[in-house]
Amino acid sequence: MDCVDFVELVTDFLDGVMPQEQERRFVEHLAECSGCELYLDQFRQTIVTTGELTPDNISDDARQHLLTAFRGWQRQ
Repeated sequence: MDCVDFVELVTDFLDGVMPQEQERRFVEHLAECSGCELYLDQFRQTIVTTGELTPDNISDDARQHLLTAFRGWQRQ
């Protein structure tokens, strides 16, 4: 597994929905790659920091700011 694959699979890993063989490769990569380890730690911290952000508890200004920020984002 390379870093690009790792990043694409982080949410599956954290949600516990990754097939066993894929999870094994994910964990092996994690053990060898400090950059991906840091990425996973940052992802976990973001989840803790934001809590459960829902459309009902975000201001209209914040929602618009996020939509604008991600509008130009493209998956590679």
